[in-house]
Amino acid sequence: MPRKRKLLAQLSALQSNSSFPQIDALENLNTATGGDCSPKSSKYFVTEKKKSSRLEADFFNQPCVSLAKSFLGQVLVRKLPDGRELRGRIVETEAYLGGEDEASHSRGGKQTQRNAAMFMKPGTLYVYQIYGIYFCVNVSSQGEGAAVLLRSLEPLQGLDAMRELRRTSRKAPTKLLKDWQLCNGPSRLCQAFGIDRAFDQRDLTQDTDIWMVPGQDLPGEQDVVATTRIGIGNRGEWAQKPLRFYLRGNKFVSVVDKKTEREMAARGHLSCS
Repeated sequence: MPRKRKLLAQLSALQSNSSFPQIDALENLNTATGGDCSPKSSKYFVTEKKKSSRLEADFFNQPCVSLAKSFLGQVLVRKLPDGRELRGRIVETEAYLGGEDEASHSRGGKQTQRNAAMFMKPGTLYVYQIYGIYFCVNVSSQGEGAAVLLRSLEPLQGLDAMRELRRTSRKAPTKLLKDWQLCNGPSRLCQAFGIDRAFDQRDLTQDTDIWMVPGQDLPGEQDVVATTRIGIGNRGEWAQKPLRFYLRGNKFVSVVDKKTEREMAARGHLSCS
């Protein structure tokens, strides 16, 4: 028995030794939490809070052309009323600079009830209707009345739901759409994601139905084609400015500029010689 008491005394002394911080920490934790020594509450088991992956205000707060390029590769997310989520990688955009840009809805700095979102803080959606049927979605940027048109997406998630939405929208085709046909154009994109005028003036940094998240494997400058915008009519020199941007070689782009791509390839070959 004396030998047993001696061993217990040695063990007690060992536990009180300051060279064992883990034991001290658990004792302090036990005191602070009323006896709950669960590791999840210990400073030795700190769990980092999960950060929101949503693209925030700083991302959208950049010049229009820069934002149009930065959108390429990012992911648009749409949460439907039934809880399903649609996701699509942005593969084509157009920049509308406002002010002197003759193709912009805000040219000359003209602000109306229709285009008010273009003058709101960066990251605000501007949704307008064309031909009285279709919708197009833009995102405001830095610059008075400047915004970026989202032209095409590469569908990533919820493709069946996208097909349903395209099929039920007015003037939509009845045949089964292939993946590359779902969002390859601004109005098709809006149909597939269920975006209409009700989304006008919504804030992508705050909205619970639509937002953006960072994409993976973002493209480099050599992967981006800069060419003329589509469907802007006779706007003089502005019709020829390279303000449309798309991912080279991506089959989900609405309209490919083969001439510009050949010129890019030639320049790339020369720079490597």
